[in-house]
Amino acid sequence: MSLKDRITEDMKAAMRAKDAARLSAIRMLLAACKQREVDERIVLDDAAVVAIVDKLIKQRKDSVAAFEQAGRSELAAKEAAEIAVLQAYLPERLSAQEVLAAVAALVAELDAGGAGDMGRVMAAAKARLAGKAEMSAVSAAVKAALAR
Repeated sequence: MSLKDRITEDMKAAMRAKDAARLSAIRMLLAACKQREVDERIVLDDAAVVAIVDKLIKQRKDSVAAFEQAGRSELAAKEAAEIAVLQAYLPERLSAQEVLAAVAALVAELDAGGAGDMGRVMAAAKARLAGKAEMSAVSAAVKAALAR
């Protein structure tokens, strides 16, 4: 079963359970997937769906920070609940040590040796680690590895 099919089945289950908050988050995810499929005239694979989930989680995290700063705790809680629903569709993340090891291997493989190689290393890291690690952590690891 593809990830998109699993999300659709979870939407049906949320409808049956009358879980409005979960249903809303899942519908938002499916709408984002459908929008990308229509815009690009493609059928999304699991990796593309994971990328959309990552993007939506990042947006929700930014919203939570903004709402908390503005003193809107009820809206921040709603966004945090959506994050919890969306995170169920992400594959298991690499630990910080695994990210550091993967980045070190990439730097050695590409024979990168300075800040000028940041773009080249990040492009390779994004291709290899997309969906497996948060890209902000990967970026920090690349910066640290190239600074040595």
